This record gives sequence, structure tokens and C-alpha cells, in this order.
Amino acid sequence: MTRVILFRILRSLATLLIAVTIVFFFIRLSGDPAQALAPPDAPPEVVEAYRVKLGLDKPLPVQYANYVLGLFQGDFGYSIHTGKSSLTLFLERLPATLMLGGTALAIAVIFGISIGAVAALNRNSFIDRLVMGFSVFAFAMPNFFFGLVVILTGALVFGVFFGAAANGQISLLLLLPPAATLGLASMGAFARFTRSSLLETINQPFMMALEARGVPASRRLWRHAAPNAAIPIVTMLGLSLGSLVAGAVVTEQVFAWPGVGQLLVRSVATRDIAVVQFLVLAVTFSMTFANLAVDILYSFLDPRIRRAAS
Repeated sequence: MTRVILFRILRSLATLLIAVTIVFFFIRLSGDPAQALAPPDAPPEVVEAYRVKLGLDKPLPVQYANYVLGLFQGDFGYSIHTGKSSLTLFLERLPATLMLGGTALAIAVIFGISIGAVAALNRNSFIDRLVMGFSVFAFAMPNFFFGLVVILTGALVFGVFFGAAANGQISLLLLLPPAATLGLASMGAFARFTRSSLLETINQPFMMALEARGVPASRRLWRHAAPNAAIPIVTMLGLSLGSLVAGAVVTEQVFAWPGVGQLLVRSVATRDIAVVQFLVLAVTFSMTFANLAVDILYSFLDPRIRRAAS
């Protein structure tokens, strides 16, 4: 079991190294970073000064080695516009993103699993068809379009702007609309996975044997069906964490939410290369760590994996 966990940790580290390499070479091979940072009418001397300051005058393999070594030493680069370190800018915006993503994930998990279980227990009924229709709608609806609809509805009907306040203050009223928008697609996915997984578990022979032995329905559901149906849902949870992180970039921009996603969009617009590199790696790390945690949790939930590992 320990060997399996160590192998998955090494695989996650290899994934992070590949992501670091792709981000580094993609930014530098897509154009001259010094030319992109300098003003459009900057003379060659200014461009060369940018290049020397950022270490872009050295050979590409040397730049890559210095960049990776700097990452291991905690040097993630500095913003060319503010002078602050990329880590400082990230940590300033991280609480708002965690609040938004955590609320969105809670909404998706609670409501998605609940309505999916209700649909499974009422198979082929009107409730089942209603829930499945809603899940398809939620999964297919682009979050930027749904966010614009929410903002327009709030402004024109209720006279309220659903998004971050102008002074940066965040309240529950301002948090729920962008969180519901971000968690909408994951809610639909959780509902579909919960329904299919619970139905598959309920129709297993061991569930029929429990029913034949006279085990009460509530006990069959909570003690036997729910733990077995939860295994694929845990996998879905890891995938949802990655989609929430990626979707937060668009949602934060639509709702003017002062989080990491909005910082990434602004850094790309202002060509702040060091900040863009760090934010992309931070998003990659969060997705890789979420998948690693789900893999380890999956090993504990599924006894077949433990037996195979031993």
C-alpha cells in the first residue's frame, strides 16, 4: 500500500515538472518576452535593458535551469509592474478564490448528490426525468453566459449587482450568485453520477440478498448502498476540483470577483510574465494535488485496490 502511494506521489511530481517545462518554453517560444514587456515605441536600448534585467540574454537551457532552481528555492519571480513577488500577489487574492471555490463546491456536492439520490430512488418517474433534465441543463450551460444572465436579472429586476463590491468587501449576498454560477456544471455532473452509481449498486446481487434477509430499507441504503456508490463519486470530486479552479478564472472576471482568476486575466492583459507563470503553475499544482488526494482516498475506500497493492 505504501509503495502504491509513493508511486502516485512520484507521478504527481513528474506531472508538475512537465507542467513547469511546458509553461517555461511556451512563454519564451511564443515571442520575445522582453519585447512584449517593453512599450510599443521603446528603443532597442530599453528592450535590451528589459532582457538583461529578466535574464533573457542568457542561453535558453541556462534560463530553464535557473528558473527551476529558483522554484526549488522559493523564488517565483516578481511583477514587472508592481514590484511585488508573484507569491505575495497570489496570497493576497487566494482567500477570495478559496471562499468562492469552497462555496461553489459545497453547493455542487450537497445539491448534486441529494437530487441525484432522489432521482435514483424514484427511477423512471416524473421526478427522475425532471432531475435528469436539470442536470443536463446545468452541465451544458456555459458559466460565463449564466453569470451574465444572473447579473442582468439582479440589476434589472432586483436593483442589485451580484458581484464583488467596489471597495472590495465581500458579503453572503455577493458570494452566493457567483458561487452558484461556478458550481452549476459540477452540480449537474454530481447528480448524474450519483444517480447512475446508486442505481448500479442497488441492483447488485448482494443488495437483493440483504432484502431477502429482511434488512430494513434504510439500513440497506445507508450501510451498504451508499458506501459502495460513493467510490466513483469521490473520483468525480477530484475532477470537479480541477474544473472549479479553471472555471473560476471566467467566473471571477464576469462578477469582478477579486480573486486569483481575475489576477491571472489582468496579468495576461498587462504581459506580466512572472505572475502569469506562477499562477499557471499554482493552478496546475492545485489540480495535481486534488487528483493525488483522490487517488489516495480511493485506495482506502476500495478494498480491491488494497488487496491488489498487498
